[in-house]
Amino acid sequence: MHTEFLMGNAAIARGAAAAGLNVISGYPGTPSTEVLETTAKINNGSIYVEWSVNEKAALELGAGAAYCGARSMVTMKQVGLNVASDPLMSLAYIGVKGGMVIMVADDPGPISSQTEQDTRHFASFSKLPCFDPSSVQEAYDMIQEAFEFSEKYHTPVLFRPTTRVCHGYASIEVKDDDECVKNTPEGFVKDSSKWVIFPRLSYNAHIHIEKRNAELSDVFSEYSRNKILPAADSSCRKGIASHGISYTYVQEALSSKNAPKVLKVSTPFPFPEKLAVEFLSGLDEVLCIEELDPIIERELTYICGKYHLNTRILGKLTGNVKTAGENTCDSVADNIADFMEWEKKSSAELPAAPELPVRPPVLCAGCPHRASFYAVKQAMKGKKSVFCGDIGCYTLGNAMPLDMVDTCLCMGAGVNITQGIGKVEPDTSCFAFVGDSTFFASAITGAVNAVYNQADMTLVVLDNSTTAMTGHQPHPGTGRTMMGQVVDKVNIEAVLRGIGLKTVETVNPLELDKAVETVKRVAAEKGVKAIIFKSPCAVLIKPEKPYVIDSEKCIGCKKCINSLGCPGIIISDGKVMTDSSLCTGCGLCSQVCPVNAIGGECNE
Repeated sequence: MHTEFLMGNAAIARGAAAAGLNVISGYPGTPSTEVLETTAKINNGSIYVEWSVNEKAALELGAGAAYCGARSMVTMKQVGLNVASDPLMSLAYIGVKGGMVIMVADDPGPISSQTEQDTRHFASFSKLPCFDPSSVQEAYDMIQEAFEFSEKYHTPVLFRPTTRVCHGYASIEVKDDDECVKNTPEGFVKDSSKWVIFPRLSYNAHIHIEKRNAELSDVFSEYSRNKILPAADSSCRKGIASHGISYTYVQEALSSKNAPKVLKVSTPFPFPEKLAVEFLSGLDEVLCIEELDPIIERELTYICGKYHLNTRILGKLTGNVKTAGENTCDSVADNIADFMEWEKKSSAELPAAPELPVRPPVLCAGCPHRASFYAVKQAMKGKKSVFCGDIGCYTLGNAMPLDMVDTCLCMGAGVNITQGIGKVEPDTSCFAFVGDSTFFASAITGAVNAVYNQADMTLVVLDNSTTAMTGHQPHPGTGRTMMGQVVDKVNIEAVLRGIGLKTVETVNPLELDKAVETVKRVAAEKGVKAIIFKSPCAVLIKPEKPYVIDSEKCIGCKKCINSLGCPGIIISDGKVMTDSSLCTGCGLCSQVCPVNAIGGECNE
């Protein structure tokens, strides 16, 4: 063993590799992305690494590998599990041969997600075991144990870190190479009675699953990651139950206190019932501190009823813990102080926090999506239009002054929402904006649906040749894979023509006049048509010389600011200027300026 300073996601990747990982697949999504990327970096060629087109594809590939006896891992964020839920629910009945861990990162806050969805519900819904690490070290160790449980019980298992575990850093103990497991898959053995899902097989499998989970509840009651910490004072009749990063906060809050009895739950499903009964014995009240939903609180309430225990369970359901958002060290300390009737730390003892600047998220300076949105806005000025957005950098097109995202639900949904609005309001010009990565992930079927059902809409593909929001991962349109292979690009225009679109035009959005003219012409056509705005992500290209504003010509109209909202244009000492540290020289502002005051020659 040796010590390394690692991010939580890197620790998970290193732990999986130490467990003999053979195959890893996934779809990028914060806060999960770095697990697969770290695996690719440390890969010595023994692990197959893949960014799949979506989470469903990733999970099915991982299942196939596990059918062969390989140890596989699938990575995604919490909303990605919705996409993968179809194969997940059936795979729970089929089972696996090799260990299979489905790593689903939850995002309390939410910090970078649509929802605060709690994957622990999916564990009980799918009847799959779930592991919930509380620290970087535990994530490293627990992922290895998760593979062992999966292989022993022939079931995929869920591994559910949250953002503060995924993105936290710590010095941890990791195995040397000679201590790591080497797994050699047996290969796929044909057996239709096992691998082909039929009603009779599912019925028998359901009986087995219920029996197995009852057994696992007992096993998890003995599992070392689930534990009871005794009270400092044996006469104390109060207790605290927690999990994950919240347990770490609890430990910090109690570090200098006369601590009550504490229950740490590392396997929320199957719940360690016997351990919980032992914990509840002799307690009058228990406070449950957890993110996101009251899973532990409900389980303990149920157990109290089942075993006729006269213990009052408090938490989110009783208003003792907040019902949404992240827990913090301070919020947990306050919850415990209220519960234990301890004096809270006075805010007067703390230094005043500095006032933070307001920094709303915006599209990067030079982002081609800004030009795409502006071109459509100009082309459709004065016309009844609706602009349906999607998940990605371009969701930020909703911000003023662009104000070009009227709806955003989930990945790929904009294409179908556009169709729904068009059916109800046929006099509306309906646009669906989608990025190139999201097009491959989940918008193709929506486009097929539009063609088949005779929709009247304009599909706008914002092709910046990367998966920008999550860190510039490759996708089928980039021509490379995570294994370093150079492959043929999947051509979006060819795909659209292949499903029946007659009009598909590709244009550079930074050529503003041409882009506006293209939108006017294409949008006027009936039926399903598409515009592909193709220009690389500003972060991935070498910027041109920054543009400058001629103060002699500038009339101070601020149209460049009020129309585009580019962070590369600022006001300094009352004058409009470009910020040379941000400006990429894309030239969009120069095409908007009514007096040609913005030029491409940088002052020396």
